[in-house]
Amino acid sequence: MTAFTRAFHGKHLHRKPLRRVAAVGVVAAGALMLSACGSDGDGASGMSGMDHGGSKSSATATATAAAEAGDADQADVTFAQMMIPHHEQAVAMAELADGRASDAEIKDLAAKIEKAQDPEIKTMTAWLKSWGKPTATGDTPGMNMSGDGMMSDKDMKELKAMQGKEFDKMFAQMMIDHHDGAIAMAKTEQKSGRHADAKKMADAIVTGQSAEVKQLRSILDRL
Repeated sequence: MTAFTRAFHGKHLHRKPLRRVAAVGVVAAGALMLSACGSDGDGASGMSGMDHGGSKSSATATATAAAEAGDADQADVTFAQMMIPHHEQAVAMAELADGRASDAEIKDLAAKIEKAQDPEIKTMTAWLKSWGKPTATGDTPGMNMSGDGMMSDKDMKELKAMQGKEFDKMFAQMMIDHHDGAIAMAKTEQKSGRHADAKKMADAIVTGQSAEVKQLRSILDRL
């Protein structure tokens, strides 16, 4: 073998391992890249899932915050529109106790009703104004006070004409019916309303007026 041939073969013998090493390196690098891409894909997918989850959580939090901040649904609007005239009539009935009622407990309860419901009327009126809705009137579209304990004009005139024990009895019975109507409306708000403050007021009405109904029944039993 000539020196040239030996040199040629020697050269190629040395280059083969290098090519194998290089090939292995390329494969390894490729695998590494694929792994990295896979990881990135998984990561992206994972992050995407996290983002989606985050978006859902964020959307829920935003919706909740918006509802608490002042968003109202139709149930909230109807609750306020119907409860305002309902409260107004209760206050008018309570005001009649002055100079007509003879029972001390009736007098105290009438004052309590007036004190509690008058501020609630102002609050609900402010809500409707902020929601861009009309306040409750007899002309409010879709309003139906039937079955909500509202007294007729005739009922109110009869109560106004009463004195002493007769007034006490009629007041107690009328206010029980009136409260029952308010409690029913408040329970509808509890179930269907969205506005946080309106639902809190509904809770207070159910609790407070249920206690007053119990008290009024007790008064009737002893009159």
